Formats: sequence, C-alpha cells, structure tokens
Amino acid sequence: MADNIKTLAQNKKARHEYFILETLEAGIELSGTEVKSARQGKINLTDAYASVKDGEVFIKQMNISPFEKGNIFNRDPMRDRKLLLHKREIMKLVGQMQRDGYALIPLSVYLKGSLVKVALGVAKGKKLYDKRADMAKRDAKRNIDRALKNRNRY
Repeated sequence: MADNIKTLAQNKKARHEYFILETLEAGIELSGTEVKSARQGKINLTDAYASVKDGEVFIKQMNISPFEKGNIFNRDPMRDRKLLLHKREIMKLVGQMQRDGYALIPLSVYLKGSLVKVALGVAKGKKLYDKRADMAKRDAKRNIDRALKNRNRY
C-alpha cells in the first residue's frame, strides 16, 4: 500500500545548521482552518523548534498563515502546537536531549494520505568550520560533475 506523500514545507536551513542524527515522524494537532491553510502550503519552518514539556512534545515558532476565508475561526499563526508521538518515543527523545545536548528540529511538513505529518530531526549544532567543510565538499562535487558532463558531451 503506497501512501501519497506531498511535501508542504521544508526547513532548508536545518541541514546546513545542524548534523541530523536521527529522524522520526510525528502527527500534529491542528484546527480546521490551519489544516486548510497547510494544504495550500502556507507554512514557514525557518525558526521552528520542538521542545518537551510535561511529557508532551510541542512545536514552537512554526508559522501557519491564517486561512483567507476562515474569519473568526482562525487561530494565532505562531501558537505552540502539540506533536503526537508515542510515550516511548518521547522518553527516548528526552533522554537524548538531556544527556547529549541535542535539539529537536522540524525538517519538513507533509501530507501522508489525508493526515498532516512533521518530520522531526534529532540534531546537534554545527560549528563554523563544519559548515565550511560541507560547502567545500559540495563545490568539489559540483566541479567534478560539471567536468564529467563536459567530457561526456564530446
């Protein structure tokens, strides 16, 4: 059974700013107008992060723009939203974040069938020299690919 997956938003800076060590999928608790706005792709994950409070995981600083036709039913675009995870997954995340100093970063929001899901990454921050090394590797790969393309053309 193949699920229809449609990406609604991606956090492009996350892979540049952090080492992603583990990813997991979580459901998200949204109101009706938020789901309609999310289906239109009006989500911004730029500064979003997740935190654990009282045994529950919340996503913070995620902006879902208000639905145009939502009038009084629209919610605050920057409100904290609860993520739906199993208790053992939450306890594992708490252990990792306390012991190793990792952060929970939302990587993407997507539709899986008719449900809105969030891909969370357990991440550790990169230093400046790590970012430079990644950029150097990307540039070298790009140059090699370009040279091979030119060579194969003739």
